[in-house]
Amino acid sequence: MPSLIFRKGLDLKQAVAGMLAENYHSDVIRQIKEQNFTYGSGRLTVYLAKEFGFCYGVDRAVDYAYQTRQRFPDRTVYLTGEIIHNPHVNDKLRAMGIRFLTDEGERFDALGESDVVILPAFGVTMEMLQKLDHQGCTLVDTTCGSVLNVWKNVRRYAEQGYTSVIHGKVWHEETQATASQAVSRGGCFLVVYNDQEAAAVCDVIRTGDASRFPATLLSAASAGFDPARDLARVGLANQTTMLMSESLAIADMFKSAMTERWGTTELASHYQAFDTICSATQDRQDAVEQLIREHPVDLMLVIGGYNSSNTANLARICAAARPTYHVADPDCLISADEIRHRPVGTKTEIARLGWLPKSGPVHVGLTSGASTPDNLVGAAIAKLEAFCSTTTTI
Repeated sequence: MPSLIFRKGLDLKQAVAGMLAENYHSDVIRQIKEQNFTYGSGRLTVYLAKEFGFCYGVDRAVDYAYQTRQRFPDRTVYLTGEIIHNPHVNDKLRAMGIRFLTDEGERFDALGESDVVILPAFGVTMEMLQKLDHQGCTLVDTTCGSVLNVWKNVRRYAEQGYTSVIHGKVWHEETQATASQAVSRGGCFLVVYNDQEAAAVCDVIRTGDASRFPATLLSAASAGFDPARDLARVGLANQTTMLMSESLAIADMFKSAMTERWGTTELASHYQAFDTICSATQDRQDAVEQLIREHPVDLMLVIGGYNSSNTANLARICAAARPTYHVADPDCLISADEIRHRPVGTKTEIARLGWLPKSGPVHVGLTSGASTPDNLVGAAIAKLEAFCSTTTTI
């Protein structure tokens, strides 16, 4: 018997609204939005990006998780993994008794008809979905609509005989789920992480020399991937949280290589590309660029999980223009002199001294990733205000 699956909530939105507001909303942030996204206190001025924090897809996924716990109070509820890449939110769900299949000691193969499993905003692979369905679990699907849009295009590529070239991180849950969509329709895929990898693949396309295909990329491709065969027709897609400018640049690289190899008149038979960039991701990237253009900030503070792709890309944009600190949460703001942060392009959190100006006016630009709730942003602003009120002024 196929699993019961909920894809449009569980009709308990109002029942959990108060709990969601208490756990994630912020009156301070609401007030700052009403004041043109600017907050001033003494020598401190904070400029908020006009798009930041929870996007619709994340808000919906967290809402569905709370509804699930409310709907099934006497059943064991699982998540296949992190619902979004924010430790604060995931810890709240654990505290509600929702168990994560990625946590130590949990057994996927032990699930059965009495268990409820939430699928995260990133989606899951077709293989995992089929296993859960076979085991008869009740499923609650929170997959983001933007991710579903990418899947639709990838399936179409596969059905038309095109290889899906996905700009993304091969280790990321979303990209793995997207790649599985291609395979499920008899297609193949290749994941490229950056423009260097894309350039190497485009060199193979231009020359027709499959021996130039980097052996390291075979682990980012579907089983049995043959560059000579599978790069003859390609369709471009992307992980929705990647940097839009990079996704567009990589798409242009492939289009140029295909044109050079096959000619303009044959291009449509060898190359396809559809807009699969998440509007929320792009809005947040545009907003932080606007903030930096319009305000003379001393530094940028970016709040969000270190494993959040969209947050890391916001930090990359900021770091190109201003001193930038990507922090996982407000606890990283230790004092007016010390901060814990992860420098852009690294994978290690470090401590930094002397990060905040000790005297004179302080102008801080602030944004947060799409998986960061408003209450964490509000808490960070409260800390900044306290730090600036206790340091020497001129």
